[in-house]
Amino acid sequence: MDILALDLGTSSVRGLVLDQAAAPRPGALARRRVRVQLGDDGSGTLDGPGYLAALIECLDELAAGSHLNNVGLVATAAQWHSLVPLDPGGAPTGPVLTWLDTRATPATGVAGPADEDAFHQRTGAWWHRFYWNMRLPWLRERGSGTPMRFAGLVEYIFGLLLTESPMSVSQASGTGLLDLRRLDWDPEACDLAGVRPGELPDLAPRQWRGRLRPEFARRWPALREAEWAPPAGDGAASNIGSGCADSRRAAVTVGTSAAVRLVQPAPAHADLSPLPQRLWRYRVDHDHVVTGCAYSAGGNLFAWARRELRLPEGPALDAALALVPPGGGIRADPRLGGDRPPGLAPAGSGELGEIGFGTTAVEIFAGLMAALCRQVAEGVADIESTLDHSVEVVLGGGAVAASGWWRRSFAVALAPRQVNYMSDPEIGATGAALLATGQHSDAAGRYRIVRTDEGESATATGSARPQYPS
Repeated sequence: MDILALDLGTSSVRGLVLDQAAAPRPGALARRRVRVQLGDDGSGTLDGPGYLAALIECLDELAAGSHLNNVGLVATAAQWHSLVPLDPGGAPTGPVLTWLDTRATPATGVAGPADEDAFHQRTGAWWHRFYWNMRLPWLRERGSGTPMRFAGLVEYIFGLLLTESPMSVSQASGTGLLDLRRLDWDPEACDLAGVRPGELPDLAPRQWRGRLRPEFARRWPALREAEWAPPAGDGAASNIGSGCADSRRAAVTVGTSAAVRLVQPAPAHADLSPLPQRLWRYRVDHDHVVTGCAYSAGGNLFAWARRELRLPEGPALDAALALVPPGGGIRADPRLGGDRPPGLAPAGSGELGEIGFGTTAVEIFAGLMAALCRQVAEGVADIESTLDHSVEVVLGGGAVAASGWWRRSFAVALAPRQVNYMSDPEIGATGAALLATGQHSDAAGRYRIVRTDEGESATATGSARPQYPS
């Protein structure tokens, strides 16, 4: 049996076919770019129907190449925190809000949780514009007054493709409305969000499996009998795909954005360890949690700086970066997209400092990259404060794959920890497949994880135009 693994990211949609051991089938990869619409007002949205069309194109391409013929299971890594308002028939009444959208504000007269720390411990989240607890009232205020229900991007898509589309506990945990221990909607969080009957998706039970609607089973007959596993949050899936399935290793993943995460066992209804104020916690599945912190800058910063600074490409950029020590460059604040929670800095908070007439574009570029490395190092230290030991760090994601110099800068910022590098560009989709097949506990032994000080060029993609994220 083969596995179709879907990665529903912020900047691309991908589908790839893996064998039963989660190894990729040669040539069985389809990808479509998607474009986040960013506005000066803090908006960061996706077109839901356009996103669905991109996924359908990927599946059509894989079907045309006969890559779906032996697929028995579909696994999905889907972006956390997305939100789309739907009409009673399931059609979107507005665009999909992504994690990049910073427009939500508290509803009038709502003061927040009665006990902020208790709320944070239960939900792993904060009362913040990033989460549904603040976004739902904000969307209602801008609605037409007609009845709404709410879903994440993957529930909207699965609602059209499958016969049913309950929300996985992993996806639900990213809303900020889930009690992580009870694995049910948190009453106080729902009250803050003004949740009304029928507005939230049903939660998927542990063994849930979905099936295609008849019209799509006719379009892709090879998937007629395939089962669809509950989607995993993209961050959780990336940890598993990086071989970071327990507290020995923390994953630093740099796709469109960047995050530091640690996976630990946590069966449903078991007490959870105390959560520091600066860290979030979500669900991987019914038996594991992931604790971490995230940043708005990542591959998006890498791409913006290369484009706007008109940097050289390929070997010429390698040579220019080789003159800058890893971790060097000018002083910079990389928060061009603002803060992820619990921070409140708005989009446009990035800064450059100490620039003179002798400053080069490459030094500005290096300074921005190194600044994000230092942010990540602080996050790793916060995670280690919850443990009685230090961690190894595994770098992964398309952005760090594009730059050996950036990988070495991470190693400098994270010293004296051992810093390794996972070269698999499809860690999210692979991790989702491992979770869906129950193979995540031995994920660390499946791939070649190398030290960042092993010999490599500055942009070790073998391409003059290295690719970045998600």
